[in-house]
Amino acid sequence: MRKKKKGLGLQTTQIIALGFVILILTGTILLMLPISTVERTVTPAIDALFTATTSSCVTGLVTVVTGQHWSLFGQLVILMMIQLGGLGVVSFTTVLLMIAGQRIHLKQRMLIQEAYGFDTLKGMVRMVRKMLKGTLIVEGIGALLYMFVCIPRFGLLRGIWVSVFTSVSAFCNAGMDLFGDNSLMDYVGHPLINIVTMALIVIGGLGFVVWWDVLAMIRRVRREKMGIGMSVRRMSLHSKLVLTVTGCLIVGGALIIFALEHNNPGTMGHLTTGQKIWASIFQSVTLRTAGFASINQGALRTGSVLLGCVFMFIGGSPGGTAGGVKTVTVTLLAVAVISMVQSREDVEMGRRRIPMDTVLKGACIILIQAMFLLISIFALSCIESDMYLIDIMYEVFSALGTVGLTRGVTPAFSLAGKLVLIASMYFGRLGPITMALVMNVKAGKKKIHRQLPEGKIFV
Repeated sequence: MRKKKKGLGLQTTQIIALGFVILILTGTILLMLPISTVERTVTPAIDALFTATTSSCVTGLVTVVTGQHWSLFGQLVILMMIQLGGLGVVSFTTVLLMIAGQRIHLKQRMLIQEAYGFDTLKGMVRMVRKMLKGTLIVEGIGALLYMFVCIPRFGLLRGIWVSVFTSVSAFCNAGMDLFGDNSLMDYVGHPLINIVTMALIVIGGLGFVVWWDVLAMIRRVRREKMGIGMSVRRMSLHSKLVLTVTGCLIVGGALIIFALEHNNPGTMGHLTTGQKIWASIFQSVTLRTAGFASINQGALRTGSVLLGCVFMFIGGSPGGTAGGVKTVTVTLLAVAVISMVQSREDVEMGRRRIPMDTVLKGACIILIQAMFLLISIFALSCIESDMYLIDIMYEVFSALGTVGLTRGVTPAFSLAGKLVLIASMYFGRLGPITMALVMNVKAGKKKIHRQLPEGKIFV
């Protein structure tokens, strides 16, 4: 008998990680082609790799100005990587299989579950189909609204392209744009640009599960004539938590930023009161993994920089296009600490008991992310010894949180420094737990656990 050949034996998390590597390397090769640049020259490998990584990992840090360096072909490559990276390579592979009429097997369903953190395999294919449809609708509406501003400025065809690019980038929380090297600073007080961009960022960062829950709530109110209060109570604990924490972070962040920056001549001091309000809200939203800038990040006061680092560390919500350790994770650990201080046996949220393994997973996510932050900051401090620590910190938090905001130092990094940022963006996009499982080659093997006697330690 012929022996059956063994497969690679890759775990689902390793397949996801490999998918992003393939996407990044493919994008790097395409961006190095002369056709990808305006000058029709070969882009240095490190800059092509950096751009491919920041696009695929929907970060937004750049070493060259996107709208000036890259040609239409190069911008199209970047846009495709943003879309693939934002929704996930797994989702697009699933869609291609469905278009080709192929059956989605258990392994593909497990990949989808792992990529989006779903707690069940039921309805995976239908969920991906709804995600793609919802994404195209939201991005399409965003692009149409942007056209009211972009077409008068750039002309018909160029205006349409800039609108589509910006809409996809905002929804995927990528933060890359074609407006120039000032990002959205020229539109700091423009209501339409602010509202559309912030709406796309927030919608993309909420997570697809929350989408369906909110739509179900609206249907209950409209069709079943259910009261808003009753309909909200029927939403899942996860959705209510995400919406509440997101709202609190946006409002709280805007108030703090306004208080710190309203009289800063380098950021908001020269703006009208209305523009200061728009800028404060926009900064609060974009800090949690979007990366667009309507004020000069390099002129922010130290307090605003530290607040930005905290917001970038938190990020968006599970199952969405945003990065960070996620709003739910931070809230869960805060509640667990309160429960510990109050000597409660269980961690409770919304009149529900949270399983201890969920609490431990949240603790692991924050600890691993914090460790990688410290390692990256230390490495860059040694490599870029002539840079200020506050600038390095902001850059690392931005890269690891897949945010894309910068204090203007990204192009100045050396080759080694750029490689550290590339690793940070890749790590941040996959997430701490995924990276830990990727590196654990024995993750798929069953382990026999022995019941050991208790050992007491003091903490």
